[in-house]
Amino acid sequence: MKIEQIYTGCLAEAAYYIESNGEAAIIDPLREVEPYLKRAKKDNAVIKYIFETHFHADFVSGHIDLAEKSGAEIVYGPTAKTSFKSYIATDGEQFKIGELTITALHTPGHTPESTTYLLTGKDGKAYCIFSGDTLFIGDVGRPDLAQQGDQTVEDMAGTLYDSLHSKIMGLPDDVLVYPAHGAGSACGKSMSKETFDTLGNQKQVNYALKATSKERFVKEVTDGILPPPQYFAKNAAMNKYGYDRVDDVFEKGLKPLTPSEFESMANLTSALILDTRDPQVFAKAFVPSSVNIGLNGQFAPWVGALITDLKQPLLLIVDAGKEEEAITRLARVGYDNTIGYLQGGIEAWQEEGKDVDSIMSISADEFERIAKANSAIKALDVRKPGEYEAEHLELTMTRPLDYINDWTNEINQKETYYIHCAGGYRSMIAASILKARGVDHVIDIAGGYGAIKNTSLKRTDFACPSKAMKA
Repeated sequence: MKIEQIYTGCLAEAAYYIESNGEAAIIDPLREVEPYLKRAKKDNAVIKYIFETHFHADFVSGHIDLAEKSGAEIVYGPTAKTSFKSYIATDGEQFKIGELTITALHTPGHTPESTTYLLTGKDGKAYCIFSGDTLFIGDVGRPDLAQQGDQTVEDMAGTLYDSLHSKIMGLPDDVLVYPAHGAGSACGKSMSKETFDTLGNQKQVNYALKATSKERFVKEVTDGILPPPQYFAKNAAMNKYGYDRVDDVFEKGLKPLTPSEFESMANLTSALILDTRDPQVFAKAFVPSSVNIGLNGQFAPWVGALITDLKQPLLLIVDAGKEEEAITRLARVGYDNTIGYLQGGIEAWQEEGKDVDSIMSISADEFERIAKANSAIKALDVRKPGEYEAEHLELTMTRPLDYINDWTNEINQKETYYIHCAGGYRSMIAASILKARGVDHVIDIAGGYGAIKNTSLKRTDFACPSKAMKA
């Protein structure tokens, strides 16, 4: 028996590879499927099933491409309806993988079709559950993504409570819990950095499982849930109704363009120029109107949160050799319309004498000097609401990057704005977006709040953030 957790940190997502006696199953695969095919080939195994725990909202699953390339059957839990060929399991139905048995346990609440898969060995002993977004390490799935009919968020939370207590809590304490996500995912609000645990320990430490009543559970799980990123519903629809083959996405996007071709393409298509380089490198010189979302961070979730149109044409500027990685990570969240990349990068652009723009980045110490000399400066803290509420500079205004499309119209294009986040990644995203939208005087504070804390600027007293604040 082989069980392998394939964890993708930038998405905080876990897929699973299971193999026994030459038969394999994949649970919740990512969009790029070659790694699963190669893994099965290495074991001389045939992928028999692709199990989906639910219609994922935070990424586009690879189930359709993987089924086409492997011949495996796609399995969803009860109530799921798809526009492609799939098998809809009944509650309690069993599937054989070599000497292993996988039982579908219908556990609605996060979504109506959410299903937990229980794995037992040839001796019939329960070994682990693949809990999807029903049960996380330290948390449970948010119940506000897929209400049906007249059901409220509270109704879905109550359903989730029933699912946990009727299908999962009664399992042996030594059963391992393998969830679909870890810390950093927006599918929950208090996930642990650990990616698996025993069910017994979760009963002791998971705030939701410790709730003393259904009413208490509903209150704690629904309290302070932040709105989901705008791309969630769109990704869920792609998972339900289908999408372009990832090979076609690569073919379209992996087109090297000379600076002149790149410029013409941008003008002809109204493409968004997405620069994926390190924030401080980007700041020194970039193609005018570019938006910086660095690959060395939570690239795909931020693209999904900020670019509202999945079909938006994208032109990429990447470090050499990072073209395929960028397109892969965009496709994971449904952005399939990359139409090329700048061959030779910003250096080639400059060598042809084309215009570049820049964003001033100053140290925390320099910001301190400026702030003490001018009490009327405009400073924006673009961290999440919970981070700001926990502690912030007294002089800053909270303007979360997550909602920049809502608050940009409040910005006076003639003013100068100093921008910081926690460490510098998000502040450069915000600065580049404002710059692209005509706000010329934006200044990034390098090192973010982590560096600012070492200055003498007045801060609010630290307040321990709630579970909701961490979201």
